This record gives sequence, C-alpha cells and structure tokens, in this order.
Amino acid sequence: MANETGLDDRSVRRAFERAAGRYDELGVLQKEIGSRLFARLEYIKLQPRSVLDLGAGTGYFTAELMRRYKKSQVVAADFALPMLHQAGKRRAGLFRKPGLVCADAGSLPFTDESFDLVFSNLMLQWCQPIEKYFAELRRVIRPDGLLLFSSFGPDTLQELRQAWREADDAVHVHEFQDMHDVGDALLQAGFAEPVMDMEMLTLTYRQLKDLLLDLKGVGAAYAAADRSRGLLGKQRYAAMEAAYERFRNQESRLPASYEVVYGHAWAPPVSASVLPEKTFQIKPEN
Repeated sequence: MANETGLDDRSVRRAFERAAGRYDELGVLQKEIGSRLFARLEYIKLQPRSVLDLGAGTGYFTAELMRRYKKSQVVAADFALPMLHQAGKRRAGLFRKPGLVCADAGSLPFTDESFDLVFSNLMLQWCQPIEKYFAELRRVIRPDGLLLFSSFGPDTLQELRQAWREADDAVHVHEFQDMHDVGDALLQAGFAEPVMDMEMLTLTYRQLKDLLLDLKGVGAAYAAADRSRGLLGKQRYAAMEAAYERFRNQESRLPASYEVVYGHAWAPPVSASVLPEKTFQIKPEN
C-alpha cells in the first residue's frame, strides 16, 4: 500500500521489522540526534502526567523519558512489532515497565487528549502527508501539551542522490520535506507557537558499501512504491559508485550528509477557542 507521496508503507514497516535486531548497534546517528532532541527538554518547563514516545523503536529514549519523568505514565508506540519486542527487554535502571503499543502513527489507538508530551525521534520523515499525522497528534495531546520531534530535511544524503542522478534517471533516495513546509503543517493542524530549526551532520565511510549497509541495517533503505523491483545493473551501480568517489575528502573518507530538522509546538489551551494567525520561528543555523 502506497501513501499519497509514493512511499510503500508495507515496505517501510518490513524494513524496520528486519532492522530491529541490530538497530541499537547500527543506529549511531539516530541515537545522537535523539540525544540532542532529548536535551531540549532541559529548557522546557513541563511536568507531564503521561508521555508518548512515538516511533519508539527499541525503546532507548522511552527509558530515558522514564528516568526523567519518574512519576509519569510513559507509553512507547511503534508500527514495527519486533522493535517493541526489543523495547520490552530494556530494563537497565528502570523500576517499572513502559506501556508498549504497536500502532500506526496516522491512526493512534488512544482517546482524545491522552498525553501531555509526545516525543518523536526520526519518525515523521516516513509519515506522509505530514498534515494527516499532525492532525492525529493534535487529537491525542492535551491542551497546553507539547509535541517535540526530529526529522530529516531535503538535503539529507545529497551526495548519494547526486551520484545516482549521474548514473540513471530513476529515483533512489527518499525526498524529505523542507522545514518551512513542516512548520506550516503544524499550524494547519492547530498547533500553536511552532518553532523549527535545523543543523547539518555528516558521517564518513571508508567505502560506499558501508553507507548502503548502514542505511539498510537501520531500516532506511529506499522504499518508494514505484521503485524498481529487479536487480540493479552492475554498470549503473559502478557509474554511481564512480560519481560518489568525487566526494572523497582529504582524509580519504566518503561523506554522507544529513539535514536534521528539529521542531516543537504546543497544543493551545482550552480557552483558545479561536487561535490568531501566527508565523513560526526559524532559528539560524549554528
């Protein structure tokens, strides 16, 4: 089944199901970005009664949320059941178990206004159209509750995208939304005071195959509904590999760039029956 922007939802789910066993080992970037997102909670005055870790994966940040909010009910939700199996095994330093829910983020099995905080690390880039998912999140967040998330922007894997363009006319790399469009979608869904910012992070590899294995290993392989299902021709792969070699840096490493988008927004208070029009803020890149 394809969503409205051409992602094959079943393929995306299967990719993450297969990645569950080694996700903690290979998801170095995901953990780093999540840690930077989690650190933002230090500057936010919020004592939530209930917390949702959406797209929780193996539950690494579910555990961190439980340690930070010791009196809160914490629920981990993910659409890949093997990921939640891994999350259920995570016990270090925890005195209680989180709730584990296998669910699609576009149709959450929670009543209206269930959570004071929704934390979501690197999930929303797989959720299109984003307006649908923000509307569902707006439904389950209580008045004055917070949505805090990270995602990928359009310059993610720009080297790989350019190398493939030199090899053939097909699309081989996911295209992610610009943060301005994400901010607009938050307002459209009824969130208040959205703030968006971004930073560029770069991983480097000795060989291109190491990057491709990493992407596959964390479930981030290309999963468009109209992608070619046949074997990739050796000539096209060789042409792409040669094109990528031109990015090799002075340390003889191949870079892979990631545009990391961070955002947060509030559910308006009960008294705000009619919200005034607002523009979202863009922080300058450091």
